[in-house]
Amino acid sequence: MPDLTGKTVAIIATDFFEEAELVRPRDELREDGATVVVHSPSGDAIQAVEGDTSPTQQVEVDGSLGDLDLDSVDALIVPGGTVNADRMRVDEDAVELVRRAASSGKPLAVICHGPWVLVSAGVAQGRRLTSYASLKDDLTNAGASWEDSEVVVDDNLITSRDPDDLPAFIAAITSALS
Repeated sequence: MPDLTGKTVAIIATDFFEEAELVRPRDELREDGATVVVHSPSGDAIQAVEGDTSPTQQVEVDGSLGDLDLDSVDALIVPGGTVNADRMRVDEDAVELVRRAASSGKPLAVICHGPWVLVSAGVAQGRRLTSYASLKDDLTNAGASWEDSEVVVDDNLITSRDPDDLPAFIAAITSALS
């Protein structure tokens, strides 16, 4: 079991995020000793879904996107969920956090529909990425090289396709933090 004691990871999301893509990395990284904080646009609890349509649980958050000090975290995670990702890509705070994380060299881990935020942040061009299959055209049109792989690591950028890829996604995050 890796020891991530002393590492802090931030997850940013809004309502209708894919539950497993936030909850599993949060819980597994915490089990490995990391401090994991969750931030939403408003700082209010956020609604999880399964399969994009079935509401599951509300997840409490630690603050708003505006409250998140990127300098105080070691990695940033953006879960998927079609509605979550579509809302996050037009949220100026979320886009700026992703842009800053991408240029900082810190691990930036994005799964499923989350790579839409990479496109909106202008950081997909020239990068090797994966995503939910329906985003392939968006990512290639933004200048990325898209791969159908469970996880793609390109420098500090970690991407995965969907909840089935969570073991590889979490392992890549853990490796990047170790």
